[in-house]
Parts: sequence; structure tokens; C-alpha cells
Amino acid sequence: MDYARLEKLVRELCDIRNQGREVILVTSGAIAAGKKAVGIREFQCETQAEAMAMKQACSAIGQAKLMMTYSKLFAEYNQTSAQILMTKNTIVDNLNRYNAHNTFTQLLKMGVIPVVNENDTVATYEIEIGDNDTLSAIVAALVEADLLILLSDIDGLYTDDPRRNPEARFIDQVDRLTPELMEMGKDSTGSGVGTGGMSTKLIAAKIATSAGADMVIANSKDIGILHRIMRGEPEGTLFAANPDESFDLAEFVDNLHKG
Repeated sequence: MDYARLEKLVRELCDIRNQGREVILVTSGAIAAGKKAVGIREFQCETQAEAMAMKQACSAIGQAKLMMTYSKLFAEYNQTSAQILMTKNTIVDNLNRYNAHNTFTQLLKMGVIPVVNENDTVATYEIEIGDNDTLSAIVAALVEADLLILLSDIDGLYTDDPRRNPEARFIDQVDRLTPELMEMGKDSTGSGVGTGGMSTKLIAAKIATSAGADMVIANSKDIGILHRIMRGEPEGTLFAANPDESFDLAEFVDNLHKG
């Protein structure tokens, strides 16, 4: 974990919260933090079941370390944070989804910043969401958020991967997600520990905009970009909200990884 960057991120989120806005943070890093804590570089397992157990064990270790770090950083700015761990079943099951919505709603009423991660300690392929781009969009849809910001290692959406194609053209705004735009997604990411590429970000955009939220993909190298986005400055790629009354969040999530 890059503690200096985490501190800047927390400071920005607290400033936004102090402006009277409700803030939710969806974060990754539990498995990576757990692997580092026990000195594991790569999982060397003989079976898939053993690999899953190792992943879940490292998540259990790392989740505690991750949340302890966030709690300390938020406390430095007199901000209370809370942990919410989710799986696919949190959304697909009607009662679980209802309870999760109520929990988020109450925490935000109390002025708390929820810190959300996938519950890798119990999630298997059948019930995992799989990446934090999708998870953050699911959370945005669940709480009826106005804006979702995805901080990435790229400036936004391009017509091709700009790291491989110098002719790639930057797209500053998307008013409607067409099939052609969805095809632009490439499973590439500059992060050694991340799980999301541009394809997952476009899926996130589909979820968020269909649920009525604007979404921005922006480069996280300068955490201060959050404030510029909140001021409406042209940073990253803006995906304009395009509410779809036929969009069913539970059905969409239930079909993740199918086909």
C-alpha cells in the first residue's frame, strides 16, 4: 500500500464530505495487503481449491490491515468511516439488497464514509463480482448516486490503447453507450495487482448510466483531480447519465460471468 497516496485520497474525500456531499469509497487491495503481510509474492498451489483457500486467507489478513489503515487516516480528519463487504449475493438476493441499501442510507445520514470492498474471504467464482469497476457501479446504482468516479492509470476512454497505438484518439464525453463503444474495451491494465481493464470500466459505465448516474474515468496520478471533477472541470471521460427504466440491477448482477 502506498500510504502517502492513501493519505491524499482520504484528505480529498474528507474535503468533499465537508462540503456537504455524501461520499462512498470503493477500494481494492485486501489480497495484495495480505500477501505482503505474510511474505507471499505469488500463489504456488497444486489445486484450484488450494489457490482459492490461499486467496481467501490472504484477503482475511489484508482486509483487516486495509481497514485499519483507512480508519486511522480518516480519524486524522475527524471523519468516521465504516466497512461494508459485498458479494454477488448481496445484490441478487432481495432481502440482502434491501438491507444493504438501508445500511448505506443510514451511514450516509450519519455523515459516515462507507469503505466498500468485495468480500473475497467468502466469495467464490459463483458469487464473486470480480472487479472493483463493476462493484463501484453496482454500489452507485444501489444507492442511487449522482456521480461515479473511477480513478485509473489512464486519462479516460480512447479509441484504442494509447500505450500501444500512438494514433489512439481521446474521447472526452460519451452521451450514449453504443455497441461500437462497448467493443472498444480491451482487457488491459497497467496495474500489477488490479483486476479491471477498459472493458470492465465500460461495463461499469453501462450499469451507472442506466441507473441514472454520471460516470467519469480519470487518471489517479494526481489525486487532486477529484476536486477538479467535482467543480465540473473537463477532466477524464464523462459518461452522461442515461436512465433506463427497464434496467434491473439484480438481474444484471445475476448474469455476471454467465456466457
